[in-house]
Amino acid sequence: MSGRSEHQTVPLSVLLKRELANEKIEKPDVVIVHGQASENKKGEDFMLLKTECQRVVGDGVSTYSVFGLFDGHNGSAAAIYTKDNLLNNVLSAIPSDLNRDEWVSALPRALVAGFVKTDKDFQEKAHTSGTTVTFMIIDGCVVTVASVGDSRCVLEPYEGGIYYLSADHRLDSNEEERVRITSSGGEVGRLNTGGGTEVGPLRCWPGGLCLSRSIGDMDVGEFIVPVPHVKQVKLSTAGGRIIISSDGVWDALTAELALDCCRGMSAEAAAPHIVKEAVQAKGLRDDTTCIVIDVYPQEKQPTSVTTQKKPVKGRLKSIFRKKSSESSSYVDKQYQEPDMVQELYEEGSAMLSERLETKYPLCNMFKLFICAVCQVEIKPGEGISIHVGLSNPGRLRPWDGPFLCSSCQEKREAMEGKRASDRLSSGSD
Repeated sequence: MSGRSEHQTVPLSVLLKRELANEKIEKPDVVIVHGQASENKKGEDFMLLKTECQRVVGDGVSTYSVFGLFDGHNGSAAAIYTKDNLLNNVLSAIPSDLNRDEWVSALPRALVAGFVKTDKDFQEKAHTSGTTVTFMIIDGCVVTVASVGDSRCVLEPYEGGIYYLSADHRLDSNEEERVRITSSGGEVGRLNTGGGTEVGPLRCWPGGLCLSRSIGDMDVGEFIVPVPHVKQVKLSTAGGRIIISSDGVWDALTAELALDCCRGMSAEAAAPHIVKEAVQAKGLRDDTTCIVIDVYPQEKQPTSVTTQKKPVKGRLKSIFRKKSSESSSYVDKQYQEPDMVQELYEEGSAMLSERLETKYPLCNMFKLFICAVCQVEIKPGEGISIHVGLSNPGRLRPWDGPFLCSSCQEKREAMEGKRASDRLSSGSD
């Protein structure tokens, strides 16, 4: 894990305060250019590419772009459904009366709600397929990425270095997820072929999925959850290049190799070149998909990104690092505006009570009689606080919001391994 001096977390409130105090600092207009490519083996990879989406802000209009990669397994139904519905579910979790900065701040929690709602709605259709999701929203220089599964997203800013914007939820490589599953009553192990011989990657049992998080997969047990890892960064005014790829790319190429092999190319040329390099390295063993996004300042010609390459050693930050708990005054002193990538938010907990808490970023985001996940109206007295059942609630009280409807509360309990028998036994103690 790298030291705090290399990639530090800056609270969004600090950045907004600094920008308000200096009238010369304005939210820079950016140009976004993208390319995409895919080589199919099973036909289960799908992409979402939406540029210049618009939302009304006061008496003006704000634009943002959305990119998503959905790598299905056991069929394509989950990937197609998520591609078609996830964005609307995320947007429905954000109040309509927010200004641009509030909207950006609300995205991390809205993404959690949108992922869980999409999973819940899809499972009601009784399909057994599942999908990984890497989902990115770009608003100005702020990039927000939510991910479940093993389709990764990496950023190379113009000033150099590599930032991982997603988490890898493969059980082979993620010890935290193995602990989460086993502590909730699940089992993690390799496929037993008989006679004590175990083969293949680590899997979650029952079901045998080698991922710990996905959307769908209703047949593999309650321990595979849709709660995403979310990371939000603010790019420097110089911009940078972002690569989103399915595991068909990352099983063949490291992040550095993927970025190096397309250096100097346009985004449109870079995506097919990365796919070609991956297929040449290991053959077409799986669907292999890549999206390349270049973010430029408005005045720069969007032809290609030539970053100032820096040594990667010591800069590859752990994707599971906890966000900083330092006071804003201390962080403000440490950040006297070097023009570089600034990390605004990162959280990967699978617990909804931690992901939908009211402290960050907006205390009024969730309404009293609206389910925080599925957005249905709740009658007075029927809502269930997200804090109910916490072993250490601190200052939070059971009647503090946000609230869930009974259906989403059942979903939460299943994800957290709280079966009805567990609740009965704990209630009798």
